[in-house]
Amino acid sequence: MQEPIEPTRVRLRVKLGAVVVLAVVGVGCAVLVSAVGNHGSTAAVSRPTAGASAAPFEQATIFVHILGAVKQPGLYELSQGDRAVDAVAAAGGFTDKADDAQLNLARLLVDGEQIYVPERGEMPAAAPGMGAQGKVNINTADAATLDTLPRVGPAMAARILDWREANGRFATIDDLKGVSGIGDKTFDGLKDLITV
Repeated sequence: MQEPIEPTRVRLRVKLGAVVVLAVVGVGCAVLVSAVGNHGSTAAVSRPTAGASAAPFEQATIFVHILGAVKQPGLYELSQGDRAVDAVAAAGGFTDKADDAQLNLARLLVDGEQIYVPERGEMPAAAPGMGAQGKVNINTADAATLDTLPRVGPAMAARILDWREANGRFATIDDLKGVSGIGDKTFDGLKDLITV
């Protein structure tokens, strides 16, 4: 005949078993949380590159010169894709006298451009590169002024500036057809709006 087990020994075995079960469940939960947590990480955003591997995405640096009615006029290093509002913020914001309605804050910035914020009541200055009768002088216009032309965005403005840097001044407006992406149809839409 088997001896009866003391109630305290039974309780001790049950408590010990419960502790072991809780420890195993705790370790299992920790492993599960760790595995799931790493898959949701957004610490490094990467984008595919031309090669087979993906590298971390880096935004190109641009420089913008902001003048006029801002608190800290000067040259600022910004990122490609930033807008005029970012340049104003970098310069400490508008002064109390600024006529901020004359500046398109949503406009994308272009490397090397200059932004002038006029004061209220100040006549807007002609944009760099504006010629007679309000035509854009394609030999002196900056990227922002070129961007005001129809069918000319930041990329096309950059190509015009690159062509001008590589080849010198445009002798006639017809030379604009030598810029990659400007065909007859685009040129026809521009010819009455530009000068040399």
